Amino acid sequence: MILKITGKHPVARDCVVCGTKNPFSLKSEFFSLENGDIVAIASPEAHHQSYPGRVHGGVISALLDETVGRAVNVTEPGTWGVTAELITRYKKPVPYGEKIYAVGRITSNNRRIFEGEGFIFDKNGNVLAQAYAKYMKLSLSSIAEGEDTGDINSLILKDSDPAELDIPEFPKYIKKEN
Repeated sequence: MILKITGKHPVARDCVVCGTKNPFSLKSEFFSLENGDIVAIASPEAHHQSYPGRVHGGVISALLDETVGRAVNVTEPGTWGVTAELITRYKKPVPYGEKIYAVGRITSNNRRIFEGEGFIFDKNGNVLAQAYAKYMKLSLSSIAEGEDTGDINSLILKDSDPAELDIPEFPKYIKKEN
């Protein structure tokens, strides 16, 4: 389904997922979608690999964690959270050397906790991984514990930013209780 992009999200300098100055970062860019979801666009490189041709599972989880965690910003700009739980399911190998997309949405949100789900897909719309996550809301100053947070909100607009994206049907993550 073709969805209009309604806004772009800021990125940080040193983040492993979106860091603009971190040489090992995925350099992901995040966009709000008209349906209230968020999408990240990333281009993993060979230094993100586990086995040749495949992105490391930890990198995949980090991208899903960041994307689902940022989804709350679509309706609550300035809300921050720390991950309390993250469950990732790997469906197919995630390639490096080409663009991948991660979509996140909030499934439950209250004063202190929010939950969400997300998935990663390739340029052909194949679902490669999906996740469920739970976050505890905290202020940015509490999360950073006194560290400088000035690099967190760099909004970098580009002429090449997409106006819309073709997003495959979102596979619902069914959380299985033990």
